[in-house]
Amino acid sequence: MDSVEYDVLVVGAGTAGIPCAVEAALAGARVLLVEKDARIGGTLHISGGHMSAAGTRRQRAKGITDTPERHHEDIRRISNGTAREDIVQRAVTLAPQTIDWLEDHGFDFAPETPVLMHEHEPYSVPRTYYGRDEGLSILRVLTRLLDEVPADAVELRTSTALTALHADDSGRVTGATVTGFSGDQHVRTGTVVLATGGFASEPELFEEVEGVPLVSAARPTSTGDGLLIARELGAGLAGVGRYLPTFGGMPDARNHQRTNLTERSSFFVSERAPYEVYVDRAGRRFVAEDHPSIDAKERALLATEQMTFWMVLDDVARRESNPPVVSGWSPEDLKDRAGKHPAVHSADDLTTLAELAGIDPEGLEASVTEYNAALADGRPDPLGRTIRPAPIQEPPFFALRNHGITLLTFAGLAVDADLAVCRPDGQVIPGLYAVGEIIGNAATAGNSFCGGMSVTPAISLGRWLGRRVGAFTHPG
Repeated sequence: MDSVEYDVLVVGAGTAGIPCAVEAALAGARVLLVEKDARIGGTLHISGGHMSAAGTRRQRAKGITDTPERHHEDIRRISNGTAREDIVQRAVTLAPQTIDWLEDHGFDFAPETPVLMHEHEPYSVPRTYYGRDEGLSILRVLTRLLDEVPADAVELRTSTALTALHADDSGRVTGATVTGFSGDQHVRTGTVVLATGGFASEPELFEEVEGVPLVSAARPTSTGDGLLIARELGAGLAGVGRYLPTFGGMPDARNHQRTNLTERSSFFVSERAPYEVYVDRAGRRFVAEDHPSIDAKERALLATEQMTFWMVLDDVARRESNPPVVSGWSPEDLKDRAGKHPAVHSADDLTTLAELAGIDPEGLEASVTEYNAALADGRPDPLGRTIRPAPIQEPPFFALRNHGITLLTFAGLAVDADLAVCRPDGQVIPGLYAVGEIIGNAATAGNSFCGGMSVTPAISLGRWLGRRVGAFTHPG
């Protein structure tokens, strides 16, 4: 095996890895940046690219008064104090610099930003930003910055994977093995940064770590490579038990462990009034379908068996729901797919529907009867639902199986406040660092979805860590 030497090895050329490599090079380090995919960018290819920051030039231009301290307070509130205080503090402090830095480098902001988003629990002020072309707007800036770094400062290799980490007898990292088109190569370096993302496309690892079954909407490359290899070196995990699903997606017709986001219902009442009821495997409703908090729906879903539920509706809902029940499907599409798509069933009575779908028939019959009776009698809904357009009574009836879906992972490598990877006892593995989703979304958002607290910390902390490790190799 041939051998090469670099000051810094950055593994993963995505949201965190690219800015880390760029800043390390600008600090004077000679950097090798490897990416197992054939193209750089990672999750930015599918991400909405939402970022959050307080105290930016764009906020001031719109007359919005905001501070990193207020941002941190909102994260505490939304996450119920479950995020890492030290990491969040650094992330929110750096965030306005990141947004201004992107602006300085020609980032194509959507003109309405910053905005107040309501997809999950909202912030107290408008501080969410995104580009006209979502995550790709970020990638264009990062790609341009990477291209501007001299080739002798950063060497980029795509289609090249990390396959091993090496350490001396004291436990200090001394290098790594990477594998590309030319085979294996030993990289001698005293500094390795893992920015390989999460593991939301690796079912066995996901169920082992997060403890729930996987239906993924993540990129296929999110397989936890960096985490698995770091564990072989003795790295510990953090954020275990913080998982929260994204509410609802039908398993893909070709692969039940994945979901197609282009064929998904809208669960936001502001976008579509619900005609249907949601029931679990026992046929019981488990949350008010018009609950204004998607966070509350996700927590209710987490408590169901295997995070599986069915949307049960009648033909009135199929015809009249606007927008349609499933985005991208017309009312006729829904009717035609019943019995053909493995998650969609139809029948002329609820008992047969339940048997086809795998729901308890008595439970489903009781839930729909109770829902209809309360509506007919003018009584409050048993779960507090107030939006009830019509009873569920006109056949044929439909059941659409949905599951809690996963876009990112909450658990990840244990790190200290400086992003050095730690063993289970808290001791640092010298020379090994991690940044981005590999440290787990729980580090920056806790047991919640905090707007922009995945993408922004990845960029901000990636830049910060790059400057730090670059300074190690070229002090002064």
